[in-house]
Amino acid sequence: MNKTSLSVNLNKVALIRNTRHLGIPSVTRAATLCLEAGAQGITVHPRPDERHIRAADVHDLAALMRAWPGREFNIEGNPFQNLMDFVRQVRPHQCTFVPDSEGQFTSDHGWNLAHDAERLRPLIAEAQSLGVRVSLFMDADPQAMAGAKAVGADRVELYTEPFAAAWGTPAQGTELQRFAQAAQAALDVGLGVNAGHDLNRDNLRAFASAVPGLQEVSIGHALIADALELGYSATVQAYLRCLNGLED
Repeated sequence: MNKTSLSVNLNKVALIRNTRHLGIPSVTRAATLCLEAGAQGITVHPRPDERHIRAADVHDLAALMRAWPGREFNIEGNPFQNLMDFVRQVRPHQCTFVPDSEGQFTSDHGWNLAHDAERLRPLIAEAQSLGVRVSLFMDADPQAMAGAKAVGADRVELYTEPFAAAWGTPAQGTELQRFAQAAQAALDVGLGVNAGHDLNRDNLRAFASAVPGLQEVSIGHALIADALELGYSATVQAYLRCLNGLED
């Protein structure tokens, strides 16, 4: 199987914390426990309304990650909203450009490069000039990968909700093949391949084994939900076993 990194998205930890004014659960404590358990990275998506991750969290996590050499900090969001300010201030290892509208419930589609390429190009170049890798959130369309390369991206993050929705249905195999083809198309033009959205302990092993060159998965909702029952350490280790093709 591929050597695939697990980046834990901590948005849902912040969402629970924000329902009270007690500072718990702690986002930085959650990050520390996940890293101690073997997670290779931490992801946050600070939306403009700060309904979960807040600006202070981004800076606190950036400071924390400096004590974890070899682990990566990934900040995702819309570069036409608030993302670029964080990229300039924090200089994470990676930023993932996501085409969310303000107030959008969750990410639900990739970039339309026929419409957005020229606006994206200078921001991709700026992030890279700061030493930040750029990944574009993309639908699993093999034909779109050349456009992602042409606009200057280093990687794509394949939006995996359609695969997750098809899991356990007759469409499962077709969707998995489509994602494998999109990943291969990305590799063929020189892009790295990430993936994320609704991946979980049920579907992750099959996805990671079938999708070529998968470098990173970013997982939040399902992983944090599992952690409520199993704890951070056991949950992270379970997801790492999925990525390594090991049985529980």
